[in-house]
Amino acid sequence: MLDRLTGLDVFVKVAALGSFSAAARALSLSQTMVTKHIGAIEARLGTKLFHRSTRKLSITEAGRHYLEASERILADMEAADAAVAADREPRGLLRLNAPVSFGVRQIAPLLAEFTRRHPRVTVELGLNNRLVDLYEEGWDVAVRIGKLPDSSLIARRIAACRTAICAAPAYLAARGTPRTVADLADHNCLSYTLSRSMGNDIWRFGRRGEIRIPISGNLRANNGDSLLAAAIAGQGLLYEPTFTAADALRAGTLVALTLDHPPIELDGVYTIFPPGRQPAKVRAFIDFLLRRFEPEPPWDAGLALER
Repeated sequence: MLDRLTGLDVFVKVAALGSFSAAARALSLSQTMVTKHIGAIEARLGTKLFHRSTRKLSITEAGRHYLEASERILADMEAADAAVAADREPRGLLRLNAPVSFGVRQIAPLLAEFTRRHPRVTVELGLNNRLVDLYEEGWDVAVRIGKLPDSSLIARRIAACRTAICAAPAYLAARGTPRTVADLADHNCLSYTLSRSMGNDIWRFGRRGEIRIPISGNLRANNGDSLLAAAIAGQGLLYEPTFTAADALRAGTLVALTLDHPPIELDGVYTIFPPGRQPAKVRAFIDFLLRRFEPEPPWDAGLALER
């Protein structure tokens, strides 16, 4: 049985070129096969599509009507193929939101590689520390850190999120090195105002944050990098995720402390996105981050920290 879609293609090509032999050459078919396709269509329709003579081939009135419909069908098929291909190939504007410090330190340096891999994607990176509304603000995907609130959004964990308590060597030389969490009462603790685990008045320790330690200090900030700069300058103790402090720890401008209880480990780093089938650009970006961040995120590689 001859394929009907191929038959339409053969018919349109014959009508365009005015010759069975020319259509056969254009479609890499034998002239016999072209004749069979046209004959099968005419038999199915019960009418002739072409007037044939030894010197000339011309389309009939019925053939002209059938040609219009055939061209529409083939155009629709090409459009459908293009739509499926577009769904497979990442393209378009990817609107991505991330916390400021994580976005600057861990996401922005990767975007050059991502866009080289997917040159038809343009990234719009929004950085802020509030919980954006993906629906109302039109974000395709957001990065969030720690315990996620209940919502209809889909979350995918892309990395572990460890923390460290650390200080500059100059601060430790001047104030001494704490050995226990109770010793923190005698130190200047720089607090991150947006965190419930490392916030203004309480720092939590233990893997699940079950140990609550009162702290005080002369600097509070809603941005981790500002606290990092203050700690490197010797102002006080810093308690932050390793994705912020790792470079300073490797450089020796900060020293990680080992206390009698381990620092908290946050729930993780997640991508969140609306439910339903996601565009190829979103799937490609999430898969790209997973390849870069698993099994160990790059910021933790080689760090000698308490686990």
